[in-house]
Amino acid sequence: MKKLILASSIVLSSLALVACGGGSGGSTTNDNSTSEGQPTTPVQPTEPTTPTSPTTPTDTSENGISKTIPSNLGSVYNSKNFNRYTKVVAPNGGSIHIVAQNKITDGQILKARNVLQHYLTDYAGSLYGADKSAVANKMADNKAILVLLNGQDDGTNPLSAKITGQPLYQNEIQVEGGKWYMSQNYEHRDASYEEILHMVHDTGIGVDGVGGMAGALPAYQQEIRTAQKNGLSKNLWGRGAENKAWIRELTAENSLTQEYLASVVDSYYGLWGAWTGGKNGMWGIYIAKTRADIQKQDPMGYKLMGKFLHPYVTYNAKISASLNGNFSLRFDPSKPYTNHSRYLKDVTLLGTNDNSVTVNELDNNITGNSGINTVIFSGNSNEYAISMTDGKTIVTDLAKCQANAKCHRDGTNTLMNVEKLQFKDKTQTL
Repeated sequence: MKKLILASSIVLSSLALVACGGGSGGSTTNDNSTSEGQPTTPVQPTEPTTPTSPTTPTDTSENGISKTIPSNLGSVYNSKNFNRYTKVVAPNGGSIHIVAQNKITDGQILKARNVLQHYLTDYAGSLYGADKSAVANKMADNKAILVLLNGQDDGTNPLSAKITGQPLYQNEIQVEGGKWYMSQNYEHRDASYEEILHMVHDTGIGVDGVGGMAGALPAYQQEIRTAQKNGLSKNLWGRGAENKAWIRELTAENSLTQEYLASVVDSYYGLWGAWTGGKNGMWGIYIAKTRADIQKQDPMGYKLMGKFLHPYVTYNAKISASLNGNFSLRFDPSKPYTNHSRYLKDVTLLGTNDNSVTVNELDNNITGNSGINTVIFSGNSNEYAISMTDGKTIVTDLAKCQANAKCHRDGTNTLMNVEKLQFKDKTQTL
């Protein structure tokens, strides 16, 4: 919950979002995730349109991460302070920049870029998200920068007071499959969705009111404002006497809608389901802990989600090479991280460990690593159709519900570099 800092030399907004992650550049990432309570089941989605893609600079790795910091970002963004750079290119050709300090891992950079792309991926049929090009273009025009800083938000990083944008810190970025993610360690809770949304909100969607900036979606912002006012007046958000001073601070800086929306989004994607510190979300500030809670307790906030955001996470999650065992996409109360992972659709295993992936009801795309990889299904082998095409294995759940409607128990799954299929009755080698 860190306010974006605007560069005084730029009209409207110039934000830098800092992404946090542990370790030295290029090493495996630290991360965590949690689970508690059963959120609603995601609706089987239609395929999203192709997300805005990051460019791959000529001096970079295959991941599109450069060791050269562009010279036109501002004096603080130099090779002494930052050692890696990547970007997302908007439809108008402009760039949404991401810079990282030396303790941020490549995995954390990719996670931050993935989350940014997720927010900017068109959501067909939605009121405000069917074509997000105007939002991405506005962000590029406003010279938005995501700044990934070493350490945590405790004032000890000297760059914290110098950057001209939104900070996201090393100790706040969980990489899927990493230690922080799998254990859902809230000392390193995943703030990437929150902080990156702040940047998208401030520099793209836009903020009304004093000190706000004209954005690409003023009508959506008005709906956000209405829901925020409703939430504050009905004690759905900003809860607790200890938060009253914080609310006054947000009011003075016109940040109420940004913080409210981030609280709803965090619970919508399951980021607070595993928190054991209370029955609410966002450290108790927001009444709803899970997606089901939002729908029941804050219906205005719930309606905001489907008007702009996908019901599932659109990026292909790179599962940390440190994972050694199972990664489940299906909600499992015994695995707290699945409160969040249940909204993932596509994953790629990294590294060499022999790992397994449990599918969910979405149409998953699963890519294995160089080890022996197993994909786990819910039913018996005779309940699935298995085919091969273009080097990919397609496994389709044939289970039927009433009136011959698809159950979407396991969906249709496209597998690459997977050696085994595990069903309830047997394990099949491909």
